[in-house]
Amino acid sequence: MVITSVGEDAHRVDALLDLGRAERLAEGASELAAEEPDAVMWACTSGSFVFGPEGARNQASGVAQAIGVPASSTSIAFVDACRALGVRRVAVAASYPEDVAQHFVRFLTGGGVEVVSMGSHGIITAAEVGTLAPDQVIAMVKAADHPDAEAILVPDTAMHTLEIVDDLETAVGKPVLTANQVTVWKGLDLLGQVPSLPGLGSLFASRGTEV
Repeated sequence: MVITSVGEDAHRVDALLDLGRAERLAEGASELAAEEPDAVMWACTSGSFVFGPEGARNQASGVAQAIGVPASSTSIAFVDACRALGVRRVAVAASYPEDVAQHFVRFLTGGGVEVVSMGSHGIITAAEVGTLAPDQVIAMVKAADHPDAEAILVPDTAMHTLEIVDDLETAVGKPVLTANQVTVWKGLDLLGQVPSLPGLGSLFASRGTEV
């Protein structure tokens, strides 16, 4: 794992465009290449979706070319995970300010996923997101739910959700896709080896290939 450089920890569009710029990703890819990975994930939601679908694909393509292995990103993984589950209509429980969250809505729309409900919570820094307790995350997800939503999406890799995916799904009675969950899933998918993993929700349920 390589942690790319960060100019400013801020959920603002200008800061996120700087976070995901090609030079930063190229530096990280150069460092990671020495580890000889078989696949790479740019594990950042907002730093990819602010560039739009084409920009996110360009990010992943640049990383793939730099290292010579398949690559993707968290934002792309959200769209691919929805397709894998046959989900077309979603609700979004976003930690971000409204203007940033709307970029995610547009990104999903561009990928053929309709957002029927969206809750934004105006949290400015990833550091603050990382302090959210499980009950706070569950409350966010329940508040964002909508009867027409087939699944609920929870962006932001700074949010600690892997340990509570099943709790989130139990709370709303439908699939819940979280940033770190879909990132792991997509990385394994790039390798063609997605296992069935208990505790990680519907996305990892009843998979056929064990790692």
